[in-house]
Amino acid sequence: MNISKKPRKQRKKIFIAPIHKLLKLTSAHLSPELREKYGRRSLPIRTGDRVRIMRGEFKGLEGKVTKVDHKRQFVYIENITMKKADGSTVLKPIHASKIVITNLYLDDKYRAKKLEESIKLSKEVS
Repeated sequence: MNISKKPRKQRKKIFIAPIHKLLKLTSAHLSPELREKYGRRSLPIRTGDRVRIMRGEFKGLEGKVTKVDHKRQFVYIENITMKKADGSTVLKPIHASKIVITNLYLDDKYRAKKLEESIKLSKEVS
């Protein structure tokens, strides 16, 4: 089955994707240190990860992920806020492709176990 290169069809595919597929799409690159350690290029973003923003108005800032919107592929980071017209401040959504994970949240046993397996696999290959 051929996958279309047309942007319209690509956007539609993301828009109608089920939530379990969107979880994987909300991934970000790992920092060079983590990439070396885990032998992986990217991982799905989770609440609790520490990230650095690589593009846009807040480029270079780091913070902890407070919320992940898988449907829109946005990440909300503490202290990255914007002012609304009524004067209140809200967390600014940052697209997942614009950030790099600098420190992983490993209190989740399932995630830690999967990363240990990937370390074993990367050592066997090299």
